[in-house]
Amino acid sequence: MTTDLGDDPLALDRQVCFALAVAARSVIGLYRPLLEPMGLTHPQYLVMLALWEGEPRSVKDLSSTLQLESATLSPLLKRLEAADYITRRRSIDDERLLVVELTDAGRALRAEAEKIPYAVVERLALPVSDLEDLHTSLSRVIRAAATPATTAAAPATTEAAPA
Repeated sequence: MTTDLGDDPLALDRQVCFALAVAARSVIGLYRPLLEPMGLTHPQYLVMLALWEGEPRSVKDLSSTLQLESATLSPLLKRLEAADYITRRRSIDDERLLVVELTDAGRALRAEAEKIPYAVVERLALPVSDLEDLHTSLSRVIRAAATPATTAAAPATTEAAPA
């Protein structure tokens, strides 16, 4: 595969990683003032979204769904439990599994959280169709980055312009 990376392949403004990092920080920053009144951080909000989709869920399942290591997820769950939004317990069927469930307060929080996606879309002031296209593209990037390379990593060649 040949790739034309332009005159300077190391130009910061041409790096996908830089654009993704800045976009992520910027968008997550929009969530902060919306989540603070609910006592949630953005990572905790993601956990709650997963639980609002369906519960009870095992910690292993949450870790997989959220693509977070257990060492990252555990402190989030501990803080959500301290806030009385979730409970953690051992599975009756398999005591090796830790199961997470919403409390009544955690379920009630959903009604307050329902305004958040609308507020973020309004703040971004982009057409919903553009945001849907962006989501599709980012999902493709996530899948591509997660797919193991089948060939040895070789530097891409630069396509030369015809003489």
